[in-house]
Amino acid sequence: MRLIFPCKVVMAVLLAMVLAGCTTNPVTGESQLALISESQELSMGAEQYQPTQQVQGGKYYIDQELTDYVSSVGQKLAKVSDRPDLPYEFTVLNSSVPNAWALPGGKIAINRGLLTELQNEAQLAAVLGHEIVHAAARHSVQRMQQGMLLNAGIAGLGLAVSDSDYAGLIMGGAAVGSQLTMAQYSQSHELESDHYGIEYMVEAGYDPQAAVELQEIFVKLSEGNSAGWVDGLFASHPPSEKRVEENQELVDQMGNPKGYLGKETYSEKLAYLRSKQPAYEAEVKARELAKSGDMNAALAKINEAIKIEPKEAAFYALRGQILSEQGKDDQAMQDFDKAVSLYPEMFSYRINRGLGYLGNEKLDAAETDLKAANDVVPTSIAFLRLGDIAVQQGQLEEAVQYYQVAADSSGEIAEEARRKLAQLTQG
Repeated sequence: MRLIFPCKVVMAVLLAMVLAGCTTNPVTGESQLALISESQELSMGAEQYQPTQQVQGGKYYIDQELTDYVSSVGQKLAKVSDRPDLPYEFTVLNSSVPNAWALPGGKIAINRGLLTELQNEAQLAAVLGHEIVHAAARHSVQRMQQGMLLNAGIAGLGLAVSDSDYAGLIMGGAAVGSQLTMAQYSQSHELESDHYGIEYMVEAGYDPQAAVELQEIFVKLSEGNSAGWVDGLFASHPPSEKRVEENQELVDQMGNPKGYLGKETYSEKLAYLRSKQPAYEAEVKARELAKSGDMNAALAKINEAIKIEPKEAAFYALRGQILSEQGKDDQAMQDFDKAVSLYPEMFSYRINRGLGYLGNEKLDAAETDLKAANDVVPTSIAFLRLGDIAVQQGQLEEAVQYYQVAADSSGEIAEEARRKLAQLTQG
């Protein structure tokens, strides 16, 4: 998506560039360019944390004890970091794609798909320590300053078989957050995060050999050419034998200190999620079948998932989309209702139900859901359909405003918005 910045914003950025100078990296002690202030850094992370989570699956809300555990491990490492006063937050995302990321200001997330690949708490500490360094050393901010962010692609307008399929439709700060988590770190940033992450591990009492094991796991999995890994963790954190070797050299230089592994504790905390793993495997298969157009098989597979884990909102959302594709609109709406009732904050569930209400000409209900979705993650599709609703309600000035926002995006949605905008303003 092409982001449009008002002149005032551009002037503010230029002024910041003039006023800003070099600063000392709080982790490495090296001098570096500082075009983005610390207050801007903190504000950026706080504003983008929730929408970025949602574009990548949303929170794994079913097992709060697991999230609390991950957060407790993260906070141990944060306390010994070079920026212990950052407002660190840690959350588990509801995605089968193995991934972890950090936004500016210490806003960190790890997917359940990565948690199930780890073997002990020390390996979890290695992942979180690595991400803490990215935040503490301002790596994401440095990537922004270097202009490394890529414009998001445009998603199709048909069946959105995952929340990431909305990525090309998101607007504003949420789009920036998503780009930050997927833009590739430089090799120097990765090695830097490995190095200081290991130091944080040792200071927090963990066995640093787990960091070496973690990189060995990543290399092995990357060689398996798994699409999920390539699209997830490895897109932003490319593994290499060099990282394995340098991590081992550092551990050797430290004298191979022994520390806490936490294998039994980790197994205990992961027990519930692992017991439900067949449900998420069935969901992944259902999405693949839906993408291929085999809706009957996809429906059967997602029903398997719901039977195993009936508390998962994502399963009902997917089944609703499949049923909608089959023309079973009433059943689809029941599933969209269920998904929203289980996770009302999730923008994509609100969009699904809002579009369903619109198709049934329930304009007030559709408007409520689409506005609720935009409150969390603004999307061009929601603005476009809110414009349609406003037209049907006779609120033409409001419709123009909605269409103008959607028209500032790109792709098919922008084209439709421009056509409708022209009809209103020229008619």
